[in-house]
Amino acid sequence: MERRKFLGAISLMGLAGTLPATSLLAVEGKPFSRAGIAGKDREYWWRLLYKIGNPVTANLANGSLKKNMRVEKSPTFDSRSIHVTYLEAVGRTFAGIAPWLALPDDDTREGVFRKKMRTDALQGLARCFDPASPDQLNFKTDHQPIVDAAYLAHSFLRAPKALWEPLDSTTKERIITAFKSLRNRKPFDSNWLLFGAMSEAFLLTLGQEPDAERLNKGVKKLNEWYKGDGCYGDGPNFAFDYYNSFVIHPMMVDTLKVMADHGLATSKEYELAISRMERYAVGQERMISPEGTFPPIGRSITYRTGALQALSQVALMERLPATIKPAQVRAALTLVKKNMYDVPGTFDENGWLQLGFVGHDPDIADYYTSTGSLYMATLSFLPLGLPATNEFWSAPAEDWTARKAWGGKKFAKDYHVDY
Repeated sequence: MERRKFLGAISLMGLAGTLPATSLLAVEGKPFSRAGIAGKDREYWWRLLYKIGNPVTANLANGSLKKNMRVEKSPTFDSRSIHVTYLEAVGRTFAGIAPWLALPDDDTREGVFRKKMRTDALQGLARCFDPASPDQLNFKTDHQPIVDAAYLAHSFLRAPKALWEPLDSTTKERIITAFKSLRNRKPFDSNWLLFGAMSEAFLLTLGQEPDAERLNKGVKKLNEWYKGDGCYGDGPNFAFDYYNSFVIHPMMVDTLKVMADHGLATSKEYELAISRMERYAVGQERMISPEGTFPPIGRSITYRTGALQALSQVALMERLPATIKPAQVRAALTLVKKNMYDVPGTFDENGWLQLGFVGHDPDIADYYTSTGSLYMATLSFLPLGLPATNEFWSAPAEDWTARKAWGGKKFAKDYHVDY
């Protein structure tokens, strides 16, 4: 039996696909076609990304993020300052929208929306690092800013010409100072080590002297914690969740790229990290069912499609293995998005994301989760950084629910290979 038909026969209780996806999300009342049609999927993606990200970027540009962002906390929210939620919203949103904003301007409808979001993002960055702004972000206290400074740094690495170079010199200096201020707090011995490394890697690209221990420790320890078959441990132990995708693979690969460019790592080390991410992405693609669902495993499932960042980044880098067609990934991710975001309760009445996996379900939120945390969802939209003419977007998708050749033999052969 073909793989996706087999998976479709399994009862997947609690997954996104248990809810109907017949009514499709629209921006400005415009409906969308089903997944898998070349040219239509892209429109669905960018409109949905704009819907998710615009409340953050537009309010930030207007100096009204803290005023207008309705903050919802997990019922078990811990004692950390709730003010960290605003930096979470900014860093995570920017990391997801960056590749799209990096595309050149054009006169298409997509181009108009993209330019508006880029303009808002740049204005917002100036405001949120301005001491006189009501939206000034906190980097000086708490440990959480280590995390979301890294996502913001990641956005600058993903779109330097769009999000970094146009900033005025004062804003740039304020950002550099803010990132350096984090050095008085140490990341925990877990995936957090890569947050410290990512910020330092970005500073290195600017010609700043990095904190060498902070830069190297993340890469060193994660390599020590590698478990095989595309999976790193989150610390010495294996964790059955999506942190290999939320954090580890994308930040490991992009930190090593910077280090290799500056002679601090070898091309062999960088390519090894990519091959491991590719391996992990193969597994992620196989976890998507014929109905367009994936299992809510482990911590932080309120980050929704952010769990698929690794697969999305491999697609963006055009490093999908030959056994997986780009259009196949596009169709699968499109249906996942429709199943997850076209559900009542996903957004509040003002367009902010709400706690939940599918719809509004605050009880599943972890103790560190609040509204700003949820914008990790944007990280599955990275392939929008590919132009519309790219195969990912332009090739018609085959019937991906009934593929006959999906690489199963190769998977079985390589299953125990330690990449």
